[in-house]
Amino acid sequence: MFRILVSDPISEEGLAPLRKSEHIEVVQKKVTEAEERLHEFDALLVRSATKVTEELLVKMPNLKIVGRAGVGVDNIDVEAATRHGVVVINAPNGNTISTAEHTFAMMAALVRHIPQAHVSVKSREWNRSAFVGSELHGKHLGIVGFGRIGSEVAKRARAFGMNVHVYDPFLTKERAEKLGVSICSLDEVLALSDIITVHTPLTKETKGLLGEKNLAKTKKGVYLLNCARGGIIDEQALVKFLENGHVAGAALDVFEQEPPGDHPLLSFDNVIVTPHLGASTIEAQLNVATQVAEEVLQFLNGKPVTSSINLPTLSKDLYEKIQSFYTLAKKMGMIASQYMNLPVQEITVTYAGTVADLETTYITRSLLAGFLKPRVASTVNEVNAAMIAKERGITFGEKFSDQTHGYANCISLTVYGENKTFTIMGTHIPNYGNRIVYFDGFSIDFAPEGHLLYIQHQDKPGMIGKVGNVLGSHHANIATMQVGRQQAGGRAIMMLSLDKPLDDELLEKLVDIEDIESAKKLEL
Repeated sequence: MFRILVSDPISEEGLAPLRKSEHIEVVQKKVTEAEERLHEFDALLVRSATKVTEELLVKMPNLKIVGRAGVGVDNIDVEAATRHGVVVINAPNGNTISTAEHTFAMMAALVRHIPQAHVSVKSREWNRSAFVGSELHGKHLGIVGFGRIGSEVAKRARAFGMNVHVYDPFLTKERAEKLGVSICSLDEVLALSDIITVHTPLTKETKGLLGEKNLAKTKKGVYLLNCARGGIIDEQALVKFLENGHVAGAALDVFEQEPPGDHPLLSFDNVIVTPHLGASTIEAQLNVATQVAEEVLQFLNGKPVTSSINLPTLSKDLYEKIQSFYTLAKKMGMIASQYMNLPVQEITVTYAGTVADLETTYITRSLLAGFLKPRVASTVNEVNAAMIAKERGITFGEKFSDQTHGYANCISLTVYGENKTFTIMGTHIPNYGNRIVYFDGFSIDFAPEGHLLYIQHQDKPGMIGKVGNVLGSHHANIATMQVGRQQAGGRAIMMLSLDKPLDDELLEKLVDIEDIESAKKLEL
């Protein structure tokens, strides 16, 4: 049974995928109301109200995933979550249209003085000359940050006949040409634009981005919009530039502190505000809740997520392509860790064949997590595996090769210990499954799953019978057996799959058999 805490208001319809599962308990309570049960929860779903801090993560030792029903994750300590091995996901597409539309609505309302005119008419006035506005057609719009929302705003601006100038260090020339916008430096956007709207996340680099220094570079009479995150526009600097008339007006959906209380910006007639409504549409609320719920359900079912903040992002198509290799790599890591039961300094994974053409980062993380899991008492998974490896002095790297060893795809793992090196190779065969095809110098073919027994011995007649007799006399049933050897009469190996785990006493009896050099159990 998985337990999920929903600590902020989230669409009930969107939570339906989780509620329908017989193996999931959904609890809707604030964190403070669920204090006594925090240690029980496997997942936490939040919006912007709940602050996911180091302190909260410590109180939730069983937590595996945090889902943010929205885009921004500035209320989540992602670095702390990564240290704790907690996946952080969001809903990057769910409120894109909602926020873009709200931005454009605010823009139109700002330049046409619609909120002010509304209040005037409601007060039984009819003063048309007081609310003469400006057209959007032909105006220069500056967009700072050109992700999903910024690009949707640009599409609407182009439809209104606006000239769009974009500042985004990661915007390619090809994409800019396709969307009909011009790539500019920040200074160029500030100098050219009649209206500026920000659509970046709130980071150390973007906090106060439009502060006193940069606001001074803007046109006199510029309009500013912030429907992204409070703090990107320096609110105190904005007050100053509104007072001296340099900024003609501002539209704000977000503030540094929410609610803003008795904020000086609220006293300006040419500032229009809304209470963080960018994602507040029926459609967006349902979309973000459904996306996060489905992602959490996928994660709890043991599948990689596609919108993680602290893991490589995977599309559905890419996930389907790497799923088998993801599982194979994790099993290879687990085998190598148990077999090399000694300190390790370096891990190298080599990809060849069709797997080398895929995004292998996630596969490598899966392998690392599988390797470290038997060695680490704390939680270890794809999120924090690289961090834990570094803390333990283990270096790791990827290589790519043309040597497929006769297979369509091949993953080779080499582990370097103090006095020993171990190599294992695996492949995925469609409609047949994952196979280990090379093990510590021996060609072999076995499925990496279940309760395995690995035996090194001298290649002599009767060895299989001796092993079978010992196992049979202790009611240990053999499911499968694979053997390999380097040359007749030399060193050889057996890999047996058993129906149940092998106890240490039986393992010792096997090692006592003449000509058996070693025996190891491998639990997968």
